[in-house]
Amino acid sequence: MLRLLSRALLGGPVTEASPGPDPEGLSELARRLQGATRARLGRSLMIREVDAGSCNGCELELHALGNPVYDVERFGIRFVASPRHADVLLVTGPVTTNMAEALERTWRATPAPKWVVAVGDCAIDGGCFAGSYAVAGGVDKVVPVDLRIKGCPPRPRDVLAGLLALLETVEGRR
Repeated sequence: MLRLLSRALLGGPVTEASPGPDPEGLSELARRLQGATRARLGRSLMIREVDAGSCNGCELELHALGNPVYDVERFGIRFVASPRHADVLLVTGPVTTNMAEALERTWRATPAPKWVVAVGDCAIDGGCFAGSYAVAGGVDKVVPVDLRIKGCPPRPRDVLAGLLALLETVEGRR
């Protein structure tokens, strides 16, 4: 115990190096997403995140979208507290039996046009929780899904690229 305490006090903080000025062309991706959003909706993209029973890995990556590296609000992408204000439902985790009705109600409360995005392997097919007595399955077992973003968890950049693909492919569909 004493050795751990001394190493913590004398070793200094352990941190990661900060990313470069524009990691992986993130600004260009976000600008394209902003343009597609304005063309499709004529305003900002409003997102409601729904945790249907996840381990919170995907939520951590979604929360990273608001940090200084990604800062998606500068491009007009906003997370909202009510499904009544949302265009997109980002659903994470396998849908537990206790969350199935709540997810369906949230989907019904979201005005049209609305899109549902299953974020992460668990939301797509139940992931490692598939087959559990407490899991209803992937998101598509409860509500229709427009986009699936793979990963455990998917990177924030993958979420942005998925949203861009969604807006570009549904242009004339709804």
